[in-house]
Amino acid sequence: MNNNDKIYIAGHRGLVGSAILRKLKDKNYTNLITRTSRELDLKRQADTERFFDKERPDYVFLAAAKVGGILANSTYKAEFIYDNIMIAANVVHSAYRYGVKKLLNLGSSCIYPKSAPQPMKEDYLLTGLLEPTNEPYAIAKIAAIKLCRYYNEQYGTNFISVMPTNLYGIGDNFNLQTSHVLPALIRKMYLGKCLHEGDFEAIRKDLKKYPLDGHDVSRMTDMDIEKKLATHGIKTVSSPDAAPVTHRSSPARHPSRSASCASRAFVELWGTGKPYREFLYVDELADASVFLMENYDAAQMTIHGSRVMDNFINIGTGEDLTIKKLAKLVREVVGFRGEIFWDASKPDGTRRKLLDVSKIKSFGWQPKISLKEGIKRTYEWYISGK
Repeated sequence: MNNNDKIYIAGHRGLVGSAILRKLKDKNYTNLITRTSRELDLKRQADTERFFDKERPDYVFLAAAKVGGILANSTYKAEFIYDNIMIAANVVHSAYRYGVKKLLNLGSSCIYPKSAPQPMKEDYLLTGLLEPTNEPYAIAKIAAIKLCRYYNEQYGTNFISVMPTNLYGIGDNFNLQTSHVLPALIRKMYLGKCLHEGDFEAIRKDLKKYPLDGHDVSRMTDMDIEKKLATHGIKTVSSPDAAPVTHRSSPARHPSRSASCASRAFVELWGTGKPYREFLYVDELADASVFLMENYDAAQMTIHGSRVMDNFINIGTGEDLTIKKLAKLVREVVGFRGEIFWDASKPDGTRRKLLDVSKIKSFGWQPKISLKEGIKRTYEWYISGK
């Protein structure tokens, strides 16, 4: 890519798209095209083709998607598969039809089978059953990979895909109903910290910016707020249904009902905390994506020994940790001094999801930001109110 090439970032206001936009600006790319979902609905084929016909971008970063955690994936199954398939189909086809030089499609590590060997290599795709809790989203992302591959094979396009591990960072979604695990942990720990300290002014400020269930915080008393937080697992011993849910094999010490206001808050988290997850700071993904767009074509990602492979590559750290250890790390960064309890009646999801990143490392790229540093940057951005 040259600095004056026309580059379209689809989904520029999302977690990934905004990080790619920042990276491109940092590298002095000046001819950047963006559209909000209100300005351009990528689910509509005619609108998408009209946009590509008018703008004729040279390069495309396809970061637009409907995303969410276990709860969102389980609740909005039809939306997750429909929206993501339509976006991918319309953008990939329009990129081919209107002469895009190169396209980078952003996927997800959920494309791999639930029982895939660890760490997961690119050639494990479609070798087993998917994790049921995110199957609709995974199928849509697999379809996008295959679209890129078969357009390359039939039409000679230069479309590549990257499969990042679990992402977090500046611009993340902190809605407790739809967020992924790490931003949800950050927000729960922060609100737990405020509740622990009796700081309802800070809680009100947070709920005004990120409302819970659409409630207007200006009309809520402190007791109303405490009740609302309790429905999301942020509780005190005086909250309704406040008894913590613990894993059977690990009985927990309940907070004392005689404790002061500054020592009685706790948070409940889904599952057992035993699954392992890998996390990548989103600016690292942006760096890897721009690196690949600048240096590697689809043909260079295709051959693996004597096999013809899909044109995609894993992006991650190659390191993981349990959700329980992650929660403790977030608790340390945030400074929450209350207790953590685990609701084992809720799903854990896949037992382990670790990517094999030997391929991207062989291309000369590897991450630089540690998990603790990334969490710190994300938390500081979150509480800054930006």
